[in-house]
Parts: sequence; structure tokens; C-alpha cells
Amino acid sequence: MTPLSRRHLMAATGAASAALVLPTFVRAQGRTLRILVGFPPGGGTDAIARLIGEALKGELGATVVVENKAGAGGQLAAHALKAAAPDGNTVFISHDHTISILPLVSKTPGFDPAKDFVPVGGFASFVNAFAVSPGTPARTMDEYVAWLRSTGGGKGTVGVPAPASTPEFLVKVLGGRYKLDLVPVPYRGSAPMMGDMLGNQIAAGVGSVPDFIENHRAGRLRVLAVLGRARQAALPEVPSFGEMGLTGFDDLPYYGFWAPAGTPAAAVEGFSQALARAMAKPEVRERLGQLGLAVDVMNPAQLATREASYTRNWAEIIKRSGFQPQ
Repeated sequence: MTPLSRRHLMAATGAASAALVLPTFVRAQGRTLRILVGFPPGGGTDAIARLIGEALKGELGATVVVENKAGAGGQLAAHALKAAAPDGNTVFISHDHTISILPLVSKTPGFDPAKDFVPVGGFASFVNAFAVSPGTPARTMDEYVAWLRSTGGGKGTVGVPAPASTPEFLVKVLGGRYKLDLVPVPYRGSAPMMGDMLGNQIAAGVGSVPDFIENHRAGRLRVLAVLGRARQAALPEVPSFGEMGLTGFDDLPYYGFWAPAGTPAAAVEGFSQALARAMAKPEVRERLGQLGLAVDVMNPAQLATREASYTRNWAEIIKRSGFQPQ
């Protein structure tokens, strides 16, 4: 065999080997990657999905479509992921609520993350926050507490993006902390909750910083405090509940992507690497920071560990609250 022939053979063999291991997510030229979102358009998760979807187009060489399947705190989107073909063309973007909390608070969630999904990559953490509507005069938590006691006898309603969610449990904790009768009002996502807050239909709400941050900056509502020990870089003027003595919520919620169980390992790894490249783009990191997220890239194994730790932590909090799965 001539040297030229050997080179041709080696090149062909290398190309064939690369084709065997080239992940489906990267080989999706002319195909469509669906990103399932469990909440309505206009909310924080939807905005994040569209931002990352745009960044992933070039990394994956695919058309990327964001598909909103709102309802039941992300449950409908989770069911859609479970039913999707494990061919590397469907992923689910979710935060802690659907993946970690729903299986703890529902007797029949209709999915088991450990069996029905595979983690493919995490990208950020965030904190929840307490905000008030423009018609609520309070500008600090102390002012809110005083206002509620003077106008409502210490009883008030607080919107939350989903029933039996982390924000709902936080409302109960805050009620106990400030000796108020706070009643959580569940919505089908943060967008309708914010619509009622902006219209002064409800005086306050608990949701993620990404849910509130744009309206807070525009002066359309006011974030009074954020969860965790420290203030957030995106909202340096807003105090943390840790500063006020409310502890026990230091395990920050997270965002990640999941695929249907059975998705090829090469496809999972390909998406994870593409996500890491997208997260390395300065403009993506800057925009996520503006939305109140802290970029925290996790490979599949790291995301699985984060999910397990968060689930254990909240299982104990939910148990202490006396909540019974519905």
C-alpha cells in the first residue's frame, strides 16, 4: 500500500470513527431540537429558555424551538418529556420545582426523575425573592409587616407561581417568622402571578429573582428581600433574609436540562459540551446575570448530584412543615 493510500485509509477510518461517536445533538443538521418549558410565555423560565436556545443554535447546528407546555407547575412538560422519543431531539429546561419538589408533594406526579429522565447539563443557580405590587406602600419588609398589621389585622395573601412549590413553603415560613397569617395563592406560572401583581389584584408575591427583576428595575413592582445569606449582584440594593436572621435556605435552587431516559450517552455528552460552550460566551453570561442568575455550569453527573442534594434538603423542610402529599 502506498503512503498516499495509507493516508486515505487512515482519514476514512478516522471519519468513520468520528461518525460513530458524533452525538445526535451535534449531528442535528436540518433537524429540530425541542426545548420544553413547563411555564407560560413571559415568565422567567421562558425568557431563559429562549436566550439559551438562541445560543445553542450555532453550537448544535440545529433549529431550536422553545415549546411551552404550561400547567401543574411544570408537570405537563415533564409528562411530554417522558413520552418523547429518546433520540436526542427533545430536552426539558427546568428549575428545582418540577424535578426536586413535585415528586415530594404529589402522590402521583406521573413521572420519576430518577427513572424517566437523564440529566444532560446544569447552567445556573438563583434565589427566590419577596416582592410587592405597585399599590402596596411598603418599601422594606418591616414596612410590609407593619402595613399588613394595620390594614389587614396581620392577614394577607401572597402569590406563588405554582401550588406546593418552594415559594409556597417560603410563604408559610415567612408567616411564622413575622407572626403573620400569610395565605399563599397559587398561579399557573410566574407570568399570570405578575400580571395580577402589576394590576394590584394581589399585594405581594414570592418567586425567583429572574421572575421579578425586570419589573423591579422598571419600578413597576418592588423586591423587598431575597433568600439566602448574601445580597445578589443583580440587586445589590435589596437586603437578604439572611441579614434579617432568616436562615436555613442556603441550598440555592438550580436550573438544568433533562432528556428522556434511554437517550444515548454520546448525545447527552454532546449536549452537555455544547451547553458549556454556550455558557462560556460573555454575552450569554452577562444577560443571565442581568436576569438574576449565577452561571454555574454542571456536567450530567454534577447536575445529578445537585438534584439529589437539593431533594434531600427539601424533603426534610417539607416534612417539618407537616405538609401531606396530595
